Amino acid sequence: MSDAHTRRVQEQFGGSAGAYVASPLHAAGEDLERLLAWGAARRGDRVLDVATGGGHTALAFAGIARRVVAYDLTEPMLQAARGHLQARGAANVGFVAGDAGALPFRDGSFDIVTCRTAAHHFADVGAAVRQIHRVLTAGGTLLLQDILGHDDSEASAFILEVERRRDPSHVRSYRTAEWKAFLRAAGLTVMDDFVIWKAREWDEWTGRMRMTAEARGELEAFVRRAPDRCRAAFDFKLTPDRVVSFTDRQILLRADRD
Repeated sequence: MSDAHTRRVQEQFGGSAGAYVASPLHAAGEDLERLLAWGAARRGDRVLDVATGGGHTALAFAGIARRVVAYDLTEPMLQAARGHLQARGAANVGFVAGDAGALPFRDGSFDIVTCRTAAHHFADVGAAVRQIHRVLTAGGTLLLQDILGHDDSEASAFILEVERRRDPSHVRSYRTAEWKAFLRAAGLTVMDDFVIWKAREWDEWTGRMRMTAEARGELEAFVRRAPDRCRAAFDFKLTPDRVVSFTDRQILLRADRD
C-alpha cells in the first residue's frame, strides 16, 4: 500500500473509530451469522481478523476459537476495538497493527482468516489475498465479505463516485468473477458463496465518515442528478428534501487453502 493511501485510510478511520464500534450494521446481522456458522463448522483454533475495524467480527469468533488476532491499519481503530472487546470480556483476543498486504505473521499461523467489509479499501487486493494464503494452515479457510461490484458499467461508475465522495479511501468493489479470480490465483478454492442485500440509512452512513454539510450537500445533489436507472440499481429512496437510504449487495465467500 502506498504511503499516500495508507495516510488516507488512517485519516478517514482514525476519527471514526467510535462510530464503527457503535454501528449496528457492523455489530450483527445475517452476514456475520453466516460467517460465524462457516467458521464454527471448520473448528479452527486460531483466527486472524484482517481489517478488524470496531472488532465485531473478532468478538464473534472469540466465542468459538481458542485465540483470535484482531489486525488493523489504523491505531485509533485498533484501540477502540480493544476497549470494546475488553468491555465484553473477550480475554482471548490480541491486537496487532499493520497493512493487509504485509501480514507480520509466520507461514501457516492461522486456521481461519476473516475479512469483513474492508477489502474495498485495499490498494492491492491480490497482494492481500496472497498474504492471507501464506498465513493460513494447509486446509485453512478464508471467510470474506465485501461490497459486491455491479455488472452494469454505468451503475458501477455511479456508485463508485458516491462511495469515493463519502470516503476518499474507497478504492473499488469487485464482481464475483473478479473475487474468484483473485482467490484462485493465490491458491484458494471457493467452497461456498452467498449474496445478501444491506440497507444503508443515509444519515448514519454519511455521518459515520464525518462529512461536512457542504460535502454531503454536493453528494446528495450528485445522487439526484444521476440517471434514474443508476439510482434504481441501488434502490435509492428520496424525498423532496433529503436522501433517505440506499441498498447495496454484499458477497460472502468461503475459500479453502489448497
